[in-house]
Amino acid sequence: MHCIFCKNKESEVIETRLSDDGTTVRRRRRCLKCQKRFTTYERIEELPILVIKKDGRRERFNREKLRNGILKACEKTSVGIDQADEIISNIERKIKQQDSTEIESKLIGKLVAKELKKIDKVSYIRFASVFKRFIEVEDFEKEVKKLL
Repeated sequence: MHCIFCKNKESEVIETRLSDDGTTVRRRRRCLKCQKRFTTYERIEELPILVIKKDGRRERFNREKLRNGILKACEKTSVGIDQADEIISNIERKIKQQDSTEIESKLIGKLVAKELKKIDKVSYIRFASVFKRFIEVEDFEKEVKKLL
């Protein structure tokens, strides 16, 4: 590790701390030449997750896009932002546990639907109507009957 002040290659670690989520290590260092202190961070380099869309296109997984879709389904319900963020974190964790760095959008939709079904039926129906592309009233009726 090069000193940020004098570019010396030798430093000593004074203190090491792990972040709360366990994904980052923070190290305080002291340059052995100029004695100045600086901080370095170690993070795991994650491979980007690619989402395979229905038409075959691939795009990077976008946590914010998923969040917007879930919040839209949860509008004017008892589901809060914290719950929505928890759902997103659960889904992201499940995605990252997959063997592949590519995942079909259909699977992400199923995971969201499963999570929403557990906490709020109205949000689930709203999400399912878009995800499953309900066209007729009968589509809604069939889904509601499954819930009852």
